[in-house]
Amino acid sequence: MSEAARAIPDTVWEGREEIEVVTFDIAGEVFALQAAAVQEILDLLPETTVPGARAFVGSVINFRGKVIPLADIRLAFGMEATQPTIDSRIIVIELEIDGEPTLTGIRTDKVHEVTTLSRTAGEPPPSVGMRWRPDFIDCLVKRGSDFIIVPNLQAIFSANHAQRQTGSSTT
Repeated sequence: MSEAARAIPDTVWEGREEIEVVTFDIAGEVFALQAAAVQEILDLLPETTVPGARAFVGSVINFRGKVIPLADIRLAFGMEATQPTIDSRIIVIELEIDGEPTLTGIRTDKVHEVTTLSRTAGEPPPSVGMRWRPDFIDCLVKRGSDFIIVPNLQAIFSANHAQRQTGSSTT
């Protein structure tokens, strides 16, 4: 196994050499989430804005009779919020937050496919030259001439949850 593959956090791969993922676009970048965490992919639903909530998780949706938060991870990465398009979708995932399994919607610009990524094609994010916080990225996986970004949702949601509790004004 290469040095780069060993440096990728095992939270993504859980000891496996391949993982099945759902790929999607946010602001022209291709991201991937483990397919096992995905509960459903939805067309856009009516959103209810939560007064006083941070923009990152500023609204909720009704998912099968449950109220769940709707996150816009582009804001965690410092990207501009955008208007939804005909291709926009919501990926509902189950994520552990504060030790509790929590259903959360993730707003995307477009969902592509379910595919398999190989650990050997993955690399940790570079320590320089990144426009995003490296702790928000588990790894970059090379596919053809492009990279697929595997976000560290635990870090993203934990950082934003901690900021909310401390009252910090950064996104």
